[in-house]
Amino acid sequence: MNIILLGAPGAGKGTQATKISERYGLPHISTGDIFRANIKNGTEIGKLAKSYIDAGKLVPDEVTCAIVKDRLTWDDVAKGYLLDGFPRNLFQAEELDKFAKIDAVVNINIDFALLMDRLCGRRVCKECGESYHVSTLGGKTTCERCGGELYQRKDDNPETVKSRLEVYEAQTAPLIEYYTKKGIILNFTGTEAPAEVLFAEIAKVLDEKMGL
Repeated sequence: MNIILLGAPGAGKGTQATKISERYGLPHISTGDIFRANIKNGTEIGKLAKSYIDAGKLVPDEVTCAIVKDRLTWDDVAKGYLLDGFPRNLFQAEELDKFAKIDAVVNINIDFALLMDRLCGRRVCKECGESYHVSTLGGKTTCERCGGELYQRKDDNPETVKSRLEVYEAQTAPLIEYYTKKGIILNFTGTEAPAEVLFAEIAKVLDEKMGL
């Protein structure tokens, strides 16, 4: 099965992507990972993407689509895949339809007020990358896993978070309508409940679609 995962920043998309990938044996394909791999390997398209990134510009949709199209020719996607971070807008969705067949779109809806609190209260370990929320730290400033120093990412401030969420909403609304018309979107509501609760709901629906 070929699946797209949609969700705003802070919606817990990364956690759900890992769980879905592991449960169904699907390669988790993130556009960020593809960019980094192509840049590291010095491919022509990687060099092109790097030229935009180094100039502080967004990688054009055409380049992003070309990188994803190439990734979907690898042997490991023969039995399906999970796309994370692509498509980001309607143009990318329409281009994707030209070289791939999507079976389901898992969309995680979550209240923006909850996302604001979750992202602005996030603290990340400088050493291992473990993420925490200030409400669970009890004033501690070091990582429980490795003892590293915790810090707040520069983009985890109210102004930047609000802007990121507004951009996501503007870009994603047309995508949700697009896939709703195709009859393949699966909507779920993210809450403060443990990630396992949301995953159980997602897995139940995907199991039914796969006939498991």
